[in-house]
Amino acid sequence: MAIRMPRIINSKPILRRSSSSAANVPKGYFAVYVGDQEKKRFVIPISFLNQPSFQDLLSQSEEKFGFQHPMGGLTIPCSEELFIDLTSRLGGF
Repeated sequence: MAIRMPRIINSKPILRRSSSSAANVPKGYFAVYVGDQEKKRFVIPISFLNQPSFQDLLSQSEEKFGFQHPMGGLTIPCSEELFIDLTSRLGGF
């Protein structure tokens, strides 16, 4: 019988900027592409999907791109600064 130790949450910020492949997305997170001109990839917790302010961004993404996202993944149509501000408030920093 194995003893399960609870996972210790890392003190690093929840929002992570990433340039690597989908294989590097940890369990419980997903990747989005954000930016007006140059798209940057961020890895964010799936818990953000329940937040009304993040759902507004998803609705904007649906209106602009439908299901055809130019980066091959979920693209959020807002500035990087706005996205970082919103996710910082959702993450409780």
